[in-house]
Amino acid sequence: MPLKRRISVSPRLSILGGLFVSFVEFFRFRPIRWMSLFFDYVRDFSTYRRTNTHALLSNDRIVWYPCLGDAEVSNPVEPIYFTQSCWCARKVFDAAPERHVDVGSSVVMLGIIAQGVPTVFVDIRDLPMVVPGLTYVEGSILSLPFEDASIESLSSICVIEHIGLGRYGDPIDSDGSEKALAELARVLSDDGDLYITVPVDDTDRIYFNAHRAFTPTRLADLFTENRLQSVESLYLYDTDLGAMWLPERGFGTGFYHLRKTSINDTGNDGELEG
Repeated sequence: MPLKRRISVSPRLSILGGLFVSFVEFFRFRPIRWMSLFFDYVRDFSTYRRTNTHALLSNDRIVWYPCLGDAEVSNPVEPIYFTQSCWCARKVFDAAPERHVDVGSSVVMLGIIAQGVPTVFVDIRDLPMVVPGLTYVEGSILSLPFEDASIESLSSICVIEHIGLGRYGDPIDSDGSEKALAELARVLSDDGDLYITVPVDDTDRIYFNAHRAFTPTRLADLFTENRLQSVESLYLYDTDLGAMWLPERGFGTGFYHLRKTSINDTGNDGELEG
């Protein structure tokens, strides 16, 4: 099979592209910091050209593409998304259901879960990737395309707090979070497992139009109304994940493993506050 012809990049186009990337990078840093980082880039670029002895990748194949600020001591990690994705994946893998259904969570997390458990992903936005084990179904968290009590394992990570605030093009609805939780509870089977994370705070708040935050007391009421019993509740503040709600620390993230009780068992452990 003949090789496809390589597309060459002219030096002038390379420099223009590099200048554009540099211009974008300028707005990520304070000007003095940017100048220092860009000076380091030019120094390293000059050193590479001067010492380049690679047999194939000669200097005429170098393209300017400055990536400034990546030389950090620690890996850049967003604590909330990293921790909640690990938590949810572990929960699903430990339970090992025949099928897992997720509504609106991180597609990176779901791609990983799908490698161990067949997973259905429901979202109003299309998934333009094909991943083994992962099936996309178009749908809204306010009207899920499933029968009542038909899902054994269900997750919606960092989702319900956004519903009804218009952030993702959804209609404004002051009861959006309550309706979303009720719809998740509707499709969850008796004794089925639901994994959600939501912002928690020292009082119920709306950060319009980003998200809502709840007190665990309010969440406990919502769970009881929907026949959801707490199996596990954890709270993340910065990088600290523990079993205690700490209202004095203000905004955090609650991790909830919930189980739907049967119609004759409406008890809830009520221990969401630790």
